[in-house]
Amino acid sequence: MVEANSTVHKLVDTARAWSDGAVLKLARAGPVVVTGAAGFIGFHVALRLLRHGADVIGVDNFTPYYDLRLKEARFAQLCAEPRFTPMRMDLADQALVKALFSDFQPSHFVHLAAQAGVRYSLVDPHAYVQSNIVAFLNILEGCRHAGVSHLVYASSSSVYGANRSIPFSEHHGASHPVSFYAATKSANECMAHSYSHLYGLPVTGLRFFTVYGPWGRPDMAVYTFTHAIAEGRTIKIANAGRVWRDFTYIDDIVEGVVRVLAAPPRPDPDWDSRAADPATSSAPYRIYNIGNDRPEEINRLIAIIETALGRRALRVNVPLPPGDVLETRADVSDLRRAVGFAPATALEDGVQRFVEWYRDFHARPVDRERQAFVQA
Repeated sequence: MVEANSTVHKLVDTARAWSDGAVLKLARAGPVVVTGAAGFIGFHVALRLLRHGADVIGVDNFTPYYDLRLKEARFAQLCAEPRFTPMRMDLADQALVKALFSDFQPSHFVHLAAQAGVRYSLVDPHAYVQSNIVAFLNILEGCRHAGVSHLVYASSSSVYGANRSIPFSEHHGASHPVSFYAATKSANECMAHSYSHLYGLPVTGLRFFTVYGPWGRPDMAVYTFTHAIAEGRTIKIANAGRVWRDFTYIDDIVEGVVRVLAAPPRPDPDWDSRAADPATSSAPYRIYNIGNDRPEEINRLIAIIETALGRRALRVNVPLPPGDVLETRADVSDLRRAVGFAPATALEDGVQRFVEWYRDFHARPVDRERQAFVQA
């Protein structure tokens, strides 16, 4: 077992060394803009780029979708980095986005800002149009006029919607979203392809699968359940816990983003319009899943959190919410072939790291005075 673990660590170190070298190449190319830099994934991506030599312009609008103090705590860490330039702005403002490109002339652009949440899209769909569609159009326009070398943007596993073919493959159709949030992400993919086709803009969409880890979003299951169980409050379990998610640890997500960013797509010479493959194109356009390819039942997630906390959960069963699906699972074979990497962090390991961060974060003096981030 010791030898096996040693081999795994060596493989991980080799993989990270490869992507660290890729970041150095990006750093020499010019500044990188990361939107959603105060958000969960954006914070981690920006930090990785900064700590390996890149100049990062971090953009965030600090929308109050969840407690802003968590976003501010993330952003404060980034602001302590000497190569970081903070920008607070609404990406739906066309004039501000134009100024962003003209002022900084980025070589690469990572667009992770969005109005997130499947369920909230039922409450305020207009917010999703502004944040996810209007803002994305402004970014596409900015990238094509500025000659950006590569635009990488966040799509979502939710675009698979009514597709029931498991595992989800980029080569499957994704034209039947079952939530408005998913519809906006599907629209992003169509918009990105049109700009890639019309203007030759290298653009890659990443379909993330249930991301968790330190500094995570407090509306997501791992954080929500951990917080409620730690405080002895009831957790709501959809479909008696018989729901499966492809939980993907944040470090694996960041590794995938960095590798993809350093490998802009080229036109696929084998693409056939008579049998159009939605994952690729005759334009410099690609779609990749980033998931663990190992779905876990929600009941097992809860058991792992209970073990990590040393407390039992108080449960109440509820119906599956509108817009949710019973199972997600990523086919990551395309990602592995393209960049030599696929997520592999076991749920037990990732949850343990999250719980350690959670305890530390909520033990800080400033946090003792806070209201709960999430109410069950």
